Amino acid sequence: MVNLRFSLSPLSLVLFCITFITRLCAQTNLTLSHSDRILILAPHPDDEVLGCAGIIQAAVKLRVPVRVVFLTYGDNNEWSFFVYRKHPVLLPKAVKQMGLIRHEEAIQADAMLGIPANQITFLGYPDFRTLRIWLSHWNKSPVAESMFTRVTAVPYPNAFRPGALYKGDEILKDITAILREYKPTKIFLSHPADFNPDHQALYLFTQIALWNLHDEIQPSLYPYLIHYKNWPKPRKYIPNQPLVMPYVLQQEIVWHQYHLQPDEIFHKLAALNKHKTQYESHRSLLISFVRNNEVFGDFPTLFLNPNSVPTMVSKGNSQPLDIPEQLTEIEQLDYIGVEQRLIHIDTQNNLVLTIKLSRSIGKTVSVSVYVFGYRHDRNFASMPKLHINFGLLRHQIFDQNTLLPLNIVKINRTPQEITMYIPLHILGDPQQILTSARTYLTEVPLDWAAWRIIKIK
Repeated sequence: MVNLRFSLSPLSLVLFCITFITRLCAQTNLTLSHSDRILILAPHPDDEVLGCAGIIQAAVKLRVPVRVVFLTYGDNNEWSFFVYRKHPVLLPKAVKQMGLIRHEEAIQADAMLGIPANQITFLGYPDFRTLRIWLSHWNKSPVAESMFTRVTAVPYPNAFRPGALYKGDEILKDITAILREYKPTKIFLSHPADFNPDHQALYLFTQIALWNLHDEIQPSLYPYLIHYKNWPKPRKYIPNQPLVMPYVLQQEIVWHQYHLQPDEIFHKLAALNKHKTQYESHRSLLISFVRNNEVFGDFPTLFLNPNSVPTMVSKGNSQPLDIPEQLTEIEQLDYIGVEQRLIHIDTQNNLVLTIKLSRSIGKTVSVSVYVFGYRHDRNFASMPKLHINFGLLRHQIFDQNTLLPLNIVKINRTPQEITMYIPLHILGDPQQILTSARTYLTEVPLDWAAWRIIKIK
């Protein structure tokens, strides 16, 4: 008999058990049925192949309806365009031409997966600007402007709604119209923990649209992750190995996976090759998604009762930009900017949100906290969208671009902890809340805590 001795601390044992259980859960297989209607929502051309090529092929084989919708034309990828064109692409006309090229690449790539052009839709909103629209371009706020095309409305004649203004109201309108008309049973979309702002925005707009349509459709959501620090690992073509999700996301999310057949892996790589503007400049990243599985999962919704005890929104749920490579994954958690987020409703009907900061940066960090409210009986565009920005010495409170009085929110702050007491009526007496936090070291982005959904009972 072999005598095995373990010297794990209680915390290490808990982390080990959580990791073991969640990795077992990640083995849950995702299957499609003949009654499904599959909707693939992608922020940019190539995201649909990276995240969902296997799912698309499985749906085609089952002969169930499939539709692919792109939020943008991907026309703000200057490095890729430089590599593709062998010279800078900066003038608005040239940038729009690159958007049209990416449109054609997507048509060809999805044809490799069995999707004809008439099942593909492009909304045409500004690449790398849609999260900014989500944060501060609603209702009476100014129209957003794209970075390089320098326009304020959808400029592409082959888009879903040419001329649609770059406003949150318009994006929500288009996604709602597609959902209402198509009535999907399963939606595959970008992940709220994705580092790319357009990926976060598409998830958020889709959530609002689904809440608005709750009495009409209740599809299952399957978010897929594309952009994350030092992931996937390794960065190379290993089609016989599985995609393993980042360690810090394995603690809170139950992951589901689809196993690709050899022919599906082959066609996924072939489809990626059709995205030539991206393949030439980001080949190592793209081919690292060609694995024998595709993985999907979302954060669980959190529920709050009035006068509730603090509930953890996240712990070690974000990833820093720079950390010592020699540290273990568990040791790396000490370097995150937002170490923990706690939330509850107190006896005074305040939403109490506590941000605990890492000891390593607590005295110099600045923080932005976003808290958006939702009610089913009120237009989301007119609901308050709070942004509380903490500098080193003072803070400011905004509703989109409007500066609000400081006294509407009570703030307690120490070098390592910030607690906000936000009256629920300031948020429009919401039934649901969307919240996120970002940290900065001076003005350099350090990390961010993913958007989470909180329902108030």
